[in-house]
Amino acid sequence: MSRAAFEEAKILAGRKPIDRLVADSTTPAAEREKLKLVQAARAFARDSMRLDPQQSFTRYTRLDRDTLVLVVSASYPDRLARKTWWFPIVGRFPYKGFFDFDGALRTAEKLRGQGFDVSVGASSAFSTLGWFNDPLVSTTLRMDSLSLANTVIHEITHTTFFAKGQVVFNESFASFVGGRGAIAFFRAIGDSTTTARAEREWADDRVLGAFWAGLFASLDSAFAAHPDSLDPVGAKASRLAAREQLYAEARSRLVDTVVPRLTTYGPEWATRVPLDNAVLMSRRVYATGLDDFEAVFQREGQNLTRSIRRIVELAKTEPDDPFGAVQRWLAAKDTAARRR
Repeated sequence: MSRAAFEEAKILAGRKPIDRLVADSTTPAAEREKLKLVQAARAFARDSMRLDPQQSFTRYTRLDRDTLVLVVSASYPDRLARKTWWFPIVGRFPYKGFFDFDGALRTAEKLRGQGFDVSVGASSAFSTLGWFNDPLVSTTLRMDSLSLANTVIHEITHTTFFAKGQVVFNESFASFVGGRGAIAFFRAIGDSTTTARAEREWADDRVLGAFWAGLFASLDSAFAAHPDSLDPVGAKASRLAAREQLYAEARSRLVDTVVPRLTTYGPEWATRVPLDNAVLMSRRVYATGLDDFEAVFQREGQNLTRSIRRIVELAKTEPDDPFGAVQRWLAAKDTAARRR
């Protein structure tokens, strides 16, 4: 905790206004252009998409390293549940960030020794969960232009609306707004090449979202079919055996069926991406219900601002089941359309 507090304090202490850095002739040209892009994406999110950026992306911190933080998450191998960590003030989270990279790897190895599925990944962004004016950091600025604009719009979605206790909804909704928002942004500035790439990436996100959703549902059913009630040891063995079979089938489906539909992933990705509960749970956080959000966009005449407002309104009406609220609205629209 002391290392994290020290590193976070350094990041906050190093903040500089982006406006001033853009105007400063000593700012490296490549950095200045990326900062201008951040400003433009932020302004587009505010003015054209009617999002509320508050004070986000107004300050910038240069770091002395290529990786900001390593994030460790862990899941139980025989059920779709994640290990959580408790932190003072903010409560429980299903992941833990490490500025001490050796510490992250030691923790991951310890969790594997305890039988967990473990995922370790780098994060390029920084957040104090709203306690301070979080700066843009240089690790984020290293992204390509499309990823950078998508990230800006994604994060501004969180400052606009954040459903309490609904992490998967919040992140997946922000994935939709970031993906569709990036398309609209690059189209608005006349960059047809990046617009086309953004459209391909958003299409791929939805294909993969459906793949993860199907795999999640299959595993959930398989695990539920072997409850602990009569023979806990035998039931766990049955769940683990079912899991191995389903992941083997998923790998074949990913290689043979899914990847041929993708345009921004190569075939080698399908053979290399890990498949276990930790990876599945992590990816599902950002990719649940993407097709439903896209369906709202189409129902709202491909008007992104109206679609965002509609989804937020629906989520507010059913705070305990925002995904269900979206699905029921779509079903009602489909029923009304069939009756006409």
